[in-house]
Amino acid sequence: MSQRFQGTSDYVATEDLKVAVNAAIALERPLLIKGEPGTGKTVLAYEVAKALGAPLLTWHVKSTTKAQQGLYEYDAVTRLRDSQLGDEKVKDIGNYIKKGKLWEAFDAPVRPVLLIDEIDKADIEFPNDLLQELDRMEFYVYETNQTVKAAVRPVVIITSNNEKELPDAFLRRCFFHYIRFPDDDTMKSIVDVHFPGIKQKLVAEALRIFYDMRKVPGLKKKPSTSELLDWLKLLLVEDIDESVLREKDPTKLIPPLHGALLKNEQDVHLFERLAFLARREGGTRPGQ
Repeated sequence: MSQRFQGTSDYVATEDLKVAVNAAIALERPLLIKGEPGTGKTVLAYEVAKALGAPLLTWHVKSTTKAQQGLYEYDAVTRLRDSQLGDEKVKDIGNYIKKGKLWEAFDAPVRPVLLIDEIDKADIEFPNDLLQELDRMEFYVYETNQTVKAAVRPVVIITSNNEKELPDAFLRRCFFHYIRFPDDDTMKSIVDVHFPGIKQKLVAEALRIFYDMRKVPGLKKKPSTSELLDWLKLLLVEDIDESVLREKDPTKLIPPLHGALLKNEQDVHLFERLAFLARREGGTRPGQ
């Protein structure tokens, strides 16, 4: 696979992100992607796979996920039950070995993209438990006395929401990139990809409100890119004009359909309070 990642028609990749993806591929190291929720970390793996014409394997990590599950799981309980029933299957222990996502990636005949999504959700030992397997691209199956080796080294993309610190030994083996929150121009490009032909005046007003809301001090959860796209979709569905978004009336403090942007009542109350004060004192919007 010699192609380089240049972004796709559905995904606006900044220059530094393209460099990071291609550097990780060239170095054959896992690419560790961090950034605010909603900045497109998970989607990146899908788009890299699409751009490279590679199969995608996804391993969504939960708080209960163990590293061993990525390699394989041995179902001893089912084997015991089958032996009690006299099933012939019990003679081959391989019938009770369930392949994990790493094993699937190692078995792939063409170079796949393996997404390990939200690695920071798992136990702190989880990343360390995968070090050797990701380094050597092989592991040993004790039950069947076999070594599983990667036919071709997969492109590994690991995402983290920074919920907890990752171990230094793990970080040393990764190529790291932090997806910065998109600036105004990048965000316009993202909007254009999702809503081709959308009125630019509506986008300009929506983005102004969106970035103002993100600046409000004390917000519990800042609205993200994905929430902006949801909001714009609703504005289009409801045919809301940009003049409504320019509303200066202090009795209409919150933008229409704000439930797509503000996700808890504390933020709604905070925004109402700050917006009212800002407009009363100087006619400016909150965050300015």
